[in-house]
Amino acid sequence: MSIYGDDPDPPPSHLLRNTIRRFRRLHKGGSPRQQLVILLGWVLIVFAAFHTFRYFLGPSTPLLICQIPTHERNQHIQLPKTPDKGLLSHTWKTLQAIYDAHPPRPLDLALKTFDSISEYPPLDAIQTHTTISSEDAQFSRQNHVQVTQKLVSYPTELFAGQGIVILAGGRYTAFATIGLGMLREIGSKLPVEVWVKDQDEEQAEWCAELAQEGVVCRRLSNYMDTKLLEHGYQLKISAIFFSSFEQILFLDADNVPVRNPDSIFTSKTFTDTGVVMWPDYWKHTGAPILPYIVGLSDGPSEMLREDQTAESGQLVWDKRRHWKGWAGWGDKDTFLIALRSLRQDYYMVPHELKTLFINGTNDGVGMLQADPTNTTAYEPMFLHSNIIKWSIRGFLCIDCAHEAVDPVPVSALENPESPIHPHLRDHSRIFSLKHMKAINIDPEPSIWKSFEHVACRSFWQDEGLCNRTRQHMEQTFGFQFRKDVDGQERICQETT
Repeated sequence: MSIYGDDPDPPPSHLLRNTIRRFRRLHKGGSPRQQLVILLGWVLIVFAAFHTFRYFLGPSTPLLICQIPTHERNQHIQLPKTPDKGLLSHTWKTLQAIYDAHPPRPLDLALKTFDSISEYPPLDAIQTHTTISSEDAQFSRQNHVQVTQKLVSYPTELFAGQGIVILAGGRYTAFATIGLGMLREIGSKLPVEVWVKDQDEEQAEWCAELAQEGVVCRRLSNYMDTKLLEHGYQLKISAIFFSSFEQILFLDADNVPVRNPDSIFTSKTFTDTGVVMWPDYWKHTGAPILPYIVGLSDGPSEMLREDQTAESGQLVWDKRRHWKGWAGWGDKDTFLIALRSLRQDYYMVPHELKTLFINGTNDGVGMLQADPTNTTAYEPMFLHSNIIKWSIRGFLCIDCAHEAVDPVPVSALENPESPIHPHLRDHSRIFSLKHMKAINIDPEPSIWKSFEHVACRSFWQDEGLCNRTRQHMEQTFGFQFRKDVDGQERICQETT
C-alpha cells in the first residue's frame, strides 16, 4: 500500500466527515446523546473486529511511507550574512601585528613523541619531554601578558547570530558532504558556513548547490595570507575567527551529528559560560613549564597532570564573551589553556565519550560525544568519525584512482583489507543495531540517505555509484526508490 499514486485515498478528514453524516441519517430519530452512545458502541465494535481479523490474518501489511529527499525540500533557512571583508581583514592584521611583536621563545620546539600512545606517560617522561630554559620561559611569560593586554576590543559590527562552521577542502570536502547532509536529516535549521583554504580547494559547483540549504562556502584566502598557515589545525582557528557568526558551533569535516544540535545555543550550559567543550580519552601531558608561561603558576607545576584533555572535533564558542580566547592560537587543549589563563568560564561536558565499533569487530569507527544539554545522563549527539571517515566515494567508488576530481586510490568496497569491506560486500550494517538500541539512536540509515543524495543528485553524481548506493540501502535497510505521478523522486521505507 502506498500513500501516493494515481488514485490517492481521500484525506482522513473527509472520511470522518462523511462517516458522521451517514451515521446521523441512519439514526435520525434518536436524541444527540443517544446518537453519541450508539456511535461509541459502533467504534468499539469496529475496533474489536479489526483486531480479531488482525489476529487470524497474522501481522499487518506494511505501510510504505515515501518522502521527498530532505535535500530537495525547501528548507527556508536564511543564508549567513556576508561579513565586511575590509574591516575583518584589518582586524586580523591588527591582531597579527600584536602576535608578531610578542613572540614566544624559542619560536620552534623539536617535536618528540612519547614511547606509547595507548598508555599515559610517566612523570619523568613528561618533565623531560619539552626543554625550555628559565630565561626563555620568563621571556615568553612576559610576552604572553603583553599579548593579552593589547588585544583589540571586540568588533561588535563584524559578527552576529548563531551558526555552524565546517572546515573542508581537498579530500575533507567529501567528508563534509555527509556531515552537512546529516545536519538537515536530523532537523537542524541553523545556517552553515563551509570554509576552505583557497580557490584551489573549493568545489564551486557543489557550493552553488548548497545555497538552497542555507549553506555558503567561504575562502580563507579572501581574508588573510594563507601562506602563514603552516599547520592544518591553524585553519580551524582561522575559520572560527573569520566566520560571520558571533556564536559558533564548529564541526570537523569528519564529524557526523546524530542528534539535532540547535538546542545547544539556548541551553543553560552554554548561556551560563559561552563555551562548551568535550573530553578526549587522555589526561593532560603538558610540560610543567606551561602553567608558568601562561600565568597559572609562579613556577614549573604539575597542576595540569590530572586535567582531562579536550577533543575539539566539535566546539561551541561565543566570540563576544570570549574574544580574548584567541590567545589560544591552536587546537584542542590550547583553547582550555587560554580560557584558564584568562580566568574565563567554560563548560566541559561531564559525560565520558564512547567509542563506536564496527559491527562484529573490535575496530573503531569514531568517538560518540554526548549531548551537552543533558547534564545528568549520557545521550549521544556527535559521531566524530576520526577512524572510519564517511565518504560515499571512499566507500563505493570503483576504478576512481585516476579521476581528475576527488580521486580515490582504492575504495573500501575494492579493498579486502578494509574493516568495512565485508559489510559493503554483503550489504550489512556497519554499526551494531544492538549497540544502537542500547544508546537510543540509529543514525546509519540517515547517513546512507545523505550518501544517496551525493551519489545520485549532486555535483558528484555518478550512475554506477548511485546504483551501488541504492542497492546497499535496499538490501540493508529496506529502502525503496520510486517516482510519484509528477516524476518527483521519493525515498520510501516500510513501517507496520
